[in-house]
Amino acid sequence: MPEFQLDNQTVTFEQGQSIMQAASNASVYIPHLCFHEEFSAHGSCRVCMVKVDGRYLSACTIPAKQDMVVFNLTDDVQRYRRQLLEMLFIEGNHLCPGCEKSGGCTLQSVAIFCGMVSPNLDFQYPKRSVDASHPDFILDYNRCINCELCVRASREVDRKSVFGMSGRGRDNHLVVNTKSGLLGDSTLQINDRAASICPVGALLIKHRGFSTPIGARKFDINPLPHHRAAKNE
Repeated sequence: MPEFQLDNQTVTFEQGQSIMQAASNASVYIPHLCFHEEFSAHGSCRVCMVKVDGRYLSACTIPAKQDMVVFNLTDDVQRYRRQLLEMLFIEGNHLCPGCEKSGGCTLQSVAIFCGMVSPNLDFQYPKRSVDASHPDFILDYNRCINCELCVRASREVDRKSVFGMSGRGRDNHLVVNTKSGLLGDSTLQINDRAASICPVGALLIKHRGFSTPIGARKFDINPLPHHRAAKNE
């Protein structure tokens, strides 16, 4: 099989695999937020950036090539990741100590792995709404990181297209594809893949708050990179 070097480790790959897919198959962790093995690669969060031949590229979208040399956990790569993560935190309202998703939040866990303990920039405290119109879900736009996992899950798996994106640049944001724009008027159901894919606390199931205590949640028990998400998460 063809192979490449990833932080001085030899990684084999199949033709057509991305750097991320090959690394994952070799149990090598590359930090990421918008990538998920079930869906087509998106490359929007850029947290999975790696250094290839002096260029910073997203590992989820760049094909693996024979004899390429990839750096994943160098100081400069991790520094760029911290800067990206910091912007996600300050541009949203991520209040980790009081969040239902704390300890099970991918954003929080990736930030810890990359060494981003607290932002250096000022929080912007945007005014965002909370949609509680659905009988089974709460949609908190304050915590959305625009990873589009719910969009892809609803479109590619559920075949419903409940969610979408609107706007450009800093105005890019999640929307619900209903005439009213409310989740309660959508066809989202409790067993939909989109209902369980959110990596942060933007989409929460009602009536289950803090059913698993903080300290006993998935990333509390198995911090990244040791944690491997189950298929139903």
